[in-house]
Amino acid sequence: MARIFLVEDDKGIARNLVLLLRAEGFAVTHAATRKEAAAALGSEKFDLALVDISLPDGNGFAVCTAVREAQNCPVIFLTASDDEASVVTGLGMGADDYIVKPFRPRELIARIEAALRRSGHSQSVFEVGGLHVDTAGGVVKKNGEEVFLSALEYRLLLVFLRNPGSIVTRGKLLDELWDAAGEFVNDNTLTVYIKRLREKIEEYPASPRTILTVRGMGYRLGHSDVEE
Repeated sequence: MARIFLVEDDKGIARNLVLLLRAEGFAVTHAATRKEAAAALGSEKFDLALVDISLPDGNGFAVCTAVREAQNCPVIFLTASDDEASVVTGLGMGADDYIVKPFRPRELIARIEAALRRSGHSQSVFEVGGLHVDTAGGVVKKNGEEVFLSALEYRLLLVFLRNPGSIVTRGKLLDELWDAAGEFVNDNTLTVYIKRLREKIEEYPASPRTILTVRGMGYRLGHSDVEE
């Protein structure tokens, strides 16, 4: 589970971001000021920092410098405007990316995941039952034999692997597939993709143990032994 450090002084934005990130399977620590951020950096370890440029007791540039010196993890700036000077300053100080408020939740998650992959802080190998998934190489194996998935089937599998122990709603799955697909995906086609994926990764597709249906709610990963 990747650990995200959120430095944001707006209580409403911070609350919504914490809920979003935790729903995506991230652990989140929040600091509202530069002083709180400094204290957290001295006591916790993080995989990525989301830093607001405007803070009540300073600015995010100082926090970025502190993050890079203390932990050298990726930094993504959150900014209320696309002011070119601020963006250039932030990137010049070592930030990995920036995103302008208001932003789409899926875009933010995609930026975070990309930064984690580039930095090597994201989990790249998953073991679930007899399934082995190497996301760095895009390889899926079942009991040692490679399984070939379509792009959408693979994306669907990744959603479950990155949300172990959580119920994944059909709405969330549709959002994920919509972002990745060049074709229209609706509720009926989602059912088809779930069926196809189960046929490829389950020992007994009619009695699935890896992707379980939670009636009236969605699906969840059936094995609790997801390991890196």
